[in-house]
Amino acid sequence: MKDSTRLQLASVVVFVAVLEAVCRVGLITPFTMIPPSQMATGLYRALASGSILPDMRSTLVGVVVAGAAAIVSGVVAGAVVFALPRVRRTLDPLFTSYYAVPIWAFYPVFVYLFGLTDTPKIVIGYLYAVVAMIVNTLNGLDRVPRVFRKTATVMKLGRAEALLRVVLPSAVPHIFTGVKLAISYAFIGVVGSEFILASSGLGHQIHWAYTSFDNDALYSMVLFIVLLAVAINVSLSSWEGVLMRRRGRS
Repeated sequence: MKDSTRLQLASVVVFVAVLEAVCRVGLITPFTMIPPSQMATGLYRALASGSILPDMRSTLVGVVVAGAAAIVSGVVAGAVVFALPRVRRTLDPLFTSYYAVPIWAFYPVFVYLFGLTDTPKIVIGYLYAVVAMIVNTLNGLDRVPRVFRKTATVMKLGRAEALLRVVLPSAVPHIFTGVKLAISYAFIGVVGSEFILASSGLGHQIHWAYTSFDNDALYSMVLFIVLLAVAINVSLSSWEGVLMRRRGRS
């Protein structure tokens, strides 16, 4: 285990221990926050009973659909925008200011268009994720060494073939960063949308517990989402490490 990993784990353990202590001695009241051990116990009971499985399925399906659509369309759109400099100069200000706009404000519009289904939350998750994917694809393509492009020219590769066999593989590190960000933003968009109006999902359960002053259920769901996000991020980081080792990078 790396020293940095040990330090991260130690920091998490210390933080949880301190939070447990201040909750137990009453510096933080149960009305505000319950101890981490009580969160874990509540989460175990919810998982053991199976009560959160339908909502977990609803959220994960929304994240997977929104994230996958954002990743695929983001890479394609990034490659197209990169190939059209005038279009890129036009869209750059939009990419820069995109996340200043609260996309959740358009939730009523999506409900009107798609009804009270899972589609509005998937659309919002997609809209949150796709621009991160486009921007990181552009960053990766910008950093492809010129010698790679010259090599493709020397080997008489067509434009599409050079893009697929030389340019995009070289941009993989930045594209993979976009993948991690896209999945994170998809989580934010989907869970946030469930909190607002959806009739199912983990965000809906958090909203219900919040309005019911049920801190056990509230923090159990929050803990579950945190653990799920950490697990996904660790898995993607491990995969990224494998890709980098194959490319001969540390």
